[in-house]
Amino acid sequence: MFVITAILDALQISLFMLWEVLWPLALGFLLSAMVETVVSKRAVAGALGKPDLKGFLLACGFGAASSSCSYAAVALARALFRRGASFVNAIVFEFASTNLVFELGLVLLILLGWQFVAAEFAGGLLMAVILWIIFKLTLRQRMVDQARRQAERGVVGSAHEAHGEMDMSISDGPFLTRLFSPRAFTAISHTFYMDVYAIYVDLGLGFLIAGALAAWVPNSWWQAFFLTDHPSLNEFWSPLIAPVISMLSFVCSVGNVPLAVVLWNGGISFGGVITFIFADLIILPILNIYRKYYGGRMSLYLLGVSYAAMALAGFLIGGAFQLLGLVPTNHHVAVFETRPTWNYTTFLDIAFLLLMAVLAWRFITTGGFEMLRGHSHHPEAPGNAPSESEHMHHTG
Repeated sequence: MFVITAILDALQISLFMLWEVLWPLALGFLLSAMVETVVSKRAVAGALGKPDLKGFLLACGFGAASSSCSYAAVALARALFRRGASFVNAIVFEFASTNLVFELGLVLLILLGWQFVAAEFAGGLLMAVILWIIFKLTLRQRMVDQARRQAERGVVGSAHEAHGEMDMSISDGPFLTRLFSPRAFTAISHTFYMDVYAIYVDLGLGFLIAGALAAWVPNSWWQAFFLTDHPSLNEFWSPLIAPVISMLSFVCSVGNVPLAVVLWNGGISFGGVITFIFADLIILPILNIYRKYYGGRMSLYLLGVSYAAMALAGFLIGGAFQLLGLVPTNHHVAVFETRPTWNYTTFLDIAFLLLMAVLAWRFITTGGFEMLRGHSHHPEAPGNAPSESEHMHHTG
């Protein structure tokens, strides 16, 4: 009975957190799908060709408007690199597309508060700047050439390969006509559910692991681990150890936000939370994808510079918010105990569930499942994935 009760407690916490963030997740995926419908990935690659300040700013902007799925972001970064984007801009785009996206901010706002949203976006930009500077100082053209030769081999990195590679954008006609056309409705539904498919495992694992840790690991253990009795050490230690925890959790993208909530509840520093969220792109499966995409040497290089950039950004943002008096003093997170009630969250969740049902109908009736099965079992070689525009022309 004790084991059953413990499992039920963990599942209850997981479901409570999921219910709190269901509508912002759906809204974020919807907005991302709309952007991908009207913005061609080839056009993005062309805009990111030069590793200068303009290219850096465009990489941040396009990344922030893109999908937050880490695996898709990594695949898309290689696709952009192969289509003409500079390596530096492709990697900056990749980090922006998982750390500066709308749905991540909404989930953070619901679960942790506005201070974390502000720190995440400020820290994300700071980390991108630090990455750009490190690349400028340490990245040699010889390494980039080796990475390009490996990228051109088209080695498949993950089951989500085709989702990151495919381009379902509609480029003909005025903007509003494209956005509200039947073809756009089809493209949005396909992109929406491809995003959901790409992330549902990580998202589910994130909530389940967070629920288990919240229910089973006492806060006293976390407090000892994060050295909360020594505040100064805690400020240094948390940003350093947070990426390691993220790497070992195997959870990426928005799925690591519930884990960040557990860590904050346990005493990790404010900067440590931000660093932990940044570290979704250095989890072990993604490091293995880097190895397949760019070679072993470049994968180790990306691990080193990414770790340095995210730890430094988290530490600096944590210190800055501490000086400004913006760091919350209460580590207790009520979301673990908040039962669903008839409030705005419930009404928004129901509304978005109905919208998701409409998108699911469009997805199913326009060959979405067939496309999904084709990508899952027979992924195209990167760079050669077909455009979906012809498919949408016949089904939309």
